[in-house]
Amino acid sequence: MLLSGQSHAATESRLFLDGKELSLPEKVEIENLDGNVMIPIRVVVENLGFKVTWNQKSQSVKIEQRDKVVQLVVNDLMATVDGKQESLNAAPLLRKGSVVVPIRFVSEQMGMEVDWNNVDKVVSLITPVIEPTIKEPVKVPPTTGSGTSSPTTAPVVEPSVMLSQVNTIQFSENQLKISLSASVQPKISRLTGPDRIVLDLPNTMFSDSFRASQGLDNKLNGRLEVSGYPDVSGVRYSLFSSSPSTVRVVIDLNSAKKYTLLTETTDSTLITVQLREEDSVNIDPIVPNVPAVNDGRKKVVIDAGHGGSDPGATSISKKMEKDFTLAVALKVEQLLLQEPAIELIMTRNSDVYPTLQDRVDLANNMNADVFVSIHADSFSPTANGSQTFYYQRTNSKAFANVIHKYLIKATGFKDRGVTENGFFVIKKTKMPAVLLEVGFLSNSDNEALLFTEELQNKVAQGIVNGIKEYLGIK
Repeated sequence: MLLSGQSHAATESRLFLDGKELSLPEKVEIENLDGNVMIPIRVVVENLGFKVTWNQKSQSVKIEQRDKVVQLVVNDLMATVDGKQESLNAAPLLRKGSVVVPIRFVSEQMGMEVDWNNVDKVVSLITPVIEPTIKEPVKVPPTTGSGTSSPTTAPVVEPSVMLSQVNTIQFSENQLKISLSASVQPKISRLTGPDRIVLDLPNTMFSDSFRASQGLDNKLNGRLEVSGYPDVSGVRYSLFSSSPSTVRVVIDLNSAKKYTLLTETTDSTLITVQLREEDSVNIDPIVPNVPAVNDGRKKVVIDAGHGGSDPGATSISKKMEKDFTLAVALKVEQLLLQEPAIELIMTRNSDVYPTLQDRVDLANNMNADVFVSIHADSFSPTANGSQTFYYQRTNSKAFANVIHKYLIKATGFKDRGVTENGFFVIKKTKMPAVLLEVGFLSNSDNEALLFTEELQNKVAQGIVNGIKEYLGIK
């Protein structure tokens, strides 16, 4: 392989395939030729189980795997892939008896994600998940009534792989959320140059509804634009491989971030990738349950999630999360304005978008006693219920337990519990803080109730009751 601005001996540069270091041919150097990183093709494809044939006379290499046939010729910018001519961005070269080819070709034709670490001079190749081999039907001789037999076709010996379908891909609150029709075992990795997180979903395809709504091109590639999250520049997705059928989702990062891969305990068709802001977590010191304020009133911040240019999630009937959160927040506002012991602070009371940092700064600068962020979730049609999130401050957990009790009573939805999470607005605020996912906009039963005055009034009253109990207000 050929990498940085100068050539480097094999002892200085290294090649990894799925985390396993591969041995480079003796004296084959890794260097960069006019910006093209080159790779010894035989080393890679043989480790992938491909058949490689070298023709000395024609100076060509033939690579075969299943129905894919690739032919390369030394010093020729054209390759033959399954009988069709494909141009290369750099011609293959012969180095000490080994053919080296541009890394771009490897990633495109061999179906791999490629990462080059220029600091450590390390090339990492990641292969897609391989689905089980599906055997062809076999002939079996069933016995006829006369005792003779005749051949017939039996069912497939090994059952065919049922593909899961991607229904939705969303990014909010520093989380990537993917809803599937059937559970899969995702494969995830973090790469650099540029920084990104790659999630492969084996035995998976895009659903018809996803294709219709997510703007896939004719090659089944698409992109989700992300705004308001400085760590993320966008989310890309594509049908990365058709054999096996694999959907790849890539979070493009502006800087390296660690992550946590989460799956629902009750429904493994819901996959979440939570970005983490730092490598090590420092637990905030415990602060008094009820901080003192100068005038004796408790400062309460009510945050209607999303707003303005950020609509949040969209319900199955095309209603927007930002409208639901504002409606509930305004009802909470009307109730809290009647409480003389509470000083109310709203992050928004109209269809505007304060950034996440704006919301945090407002609460911290006001030295608020509690912070409540109101949201509604969206995933698969089967996901439902109410959930309360907190960040690991002890006082936030205590606040979450109190307010969740009232939230469940108000909605009557499935109890999804109290959960720790690093959502920006509850992590960066300094006071007891919770984020409420009142219900699921993607669930027809939840959605039918979420936009009713009756349920919104109950939720608003439940939030107020929880705040008052926690703050000790009669």
